[in-house]
Amino acid sequence: MTQPPFGRLVTAMVTPFDGDGALDLDAAASLATYLVDEQKNDALVINGTTGESPTTTDDEKLRLLRVVVEAVGDRAQVVAGVGTFDTAHTTHLAQQAAGAGVHGLLVVTPYYSRPPQDAIAAHFLAVADATDLPVILYDIPHRAGVPIETDTLLKVAEHPRIVAVKDAKGLPVQSAIVMAASDLAFYAGDDAMLLPLLAVGGAGVVGTSTHFSGARTAEVIGAWLAGDVQDALARYRALLPVYQGVFATQGVMLVKAGLAARGRCVGGVRAPLLDASEAQTATFVRLLDAAGL
Repeated sequence: MTQPPFGRLVTAMVTPFDGDGALDLDAAASLATYLVDEQKNDALVINGTTGESPTTTDDEKLRLLRVVVEAVGDRAQVVAGVGTFDTAHTTHLAQQAAGAGVHGLLVVTPYYSRPPQDAIAAHFLAVADATDLPVILYDIPHRAGVPIETDTLLKVAEHPRIVAVKDAKGLPVQSAIVMAASDLAFYAGDDAMLLPLLAVGGAGVVGTSTHFSGARTAEVIGAWLAGDVQDALARYRALLPVYQGVFATQGVMLVKAGLAARGRCVGGVRAPLLDASEAQTATFVRLLDAAGL
């Protein structure tokens, strides 16, 4: 079986802040090391939505990428989230990320302005042309306001550097159609969709709960690839409450609260988000405990 372009287990890493709300680059290096060496990630997405990219500056994004590449870039791929609702700005961030030594780009559908499908295709192709890096498209219509339609995915898949999709559409049959007609690798963009997507040819997951469940999620994937469906299903079901529970509110809020509860301080979140409440944190920690994480 061909190895997917970014491995099979990827985590969208949170961005650590210090007590004053500034970047904590030491904590970022430590967290990236933990995610690769202990949670068994093949790649990390930096500056994604879970990394609070809407509230970090271009300079902060660049400094964060450099630190993570230095910390783990020799043994895991570092994928830079560069997508915005502005093609020119997205292209700038892509070129900036390439200069920082990353291994790939994650580009979300331009959001809020709801561009038509030909404009979405033009956006992705422009970004793919801006560097020599492989590109993951991020299809998340409930945030972007518009899906990447099947015909659009097949059109842009002809570009040699558009190689994968982070699929948060939640329609595995449509995803299966695209996979059957192209070489795009599909990664579940919702943790709980991992096994359903694997079943129709998916590559793996770009996860959020995988800050905690990464090593165990790797076992789910390994069992599936080995053909042991019952073992994969049992392992998946044991983690399903965590896969779903991390999204009881915004994932970054619960990840940061959960990491703090496990003794790994990564600071709070930036407004307009709020830190998870005591009740939210307690509920999520109970799910982690019940799963043995």
